[in-house]
Amino acid sequence: MKLKIAKYKETDTEEIIKLFYETVHTVNAKDYSSLELDAWVSFHELQSKVKSWKESLLNNITFVARNHDGIVGFCDLTYSGHLDRLYVHKDYQRQGIASALVNAIELEARQLNLFCIDTDASITAKPFFEQRGYKVVSPQHVIRKGVSLINYKMTKKLM
Repeated sequence: MKLKIAKYKETDTEEIIKLFYETVHTVNAKDYSSLELDAWVSFHELQSKVKSWKESLLNNITFVARNHDGIVGFCDLTYSGHLDRLYVHKDYQRQGIASALVNAIELEARQLNLFCIDTDASITAKPFFEQRGYKVVSPQHVIRKGVSLINYKMTKKLM
């Protein structure tokens, strides 16, 4: 698979949101109930996310991973060092895409002289981040649409 990591473009937004929904409802289904997945993101709210995501992805450092099929992953980092989103297409898991995206984000963070990156990792993503040297600060209970979702505040010190 030929993978290309590139900067986000506004025209990527709808494909990214579709990838996000499908990934959450497929990959994260092993760790979260269908009620929790719908609280995380429901099909009915996808179109309403386009404007706000376009703004936040443009305001953050955002990379997309592409292959011949289109976008297969994306990741974004705030300028203060918060890794906000990291999602890999449900059909392209465990192929090094998440690592390639986080490598690009961590390189950008170092170039900005950031000393630490933090993220709120799902149960599903926690082992990936731990393998990359991120440490759990604390478990968190995030309430979305009245449903409690467990995730983990994690940090990594950059050298």
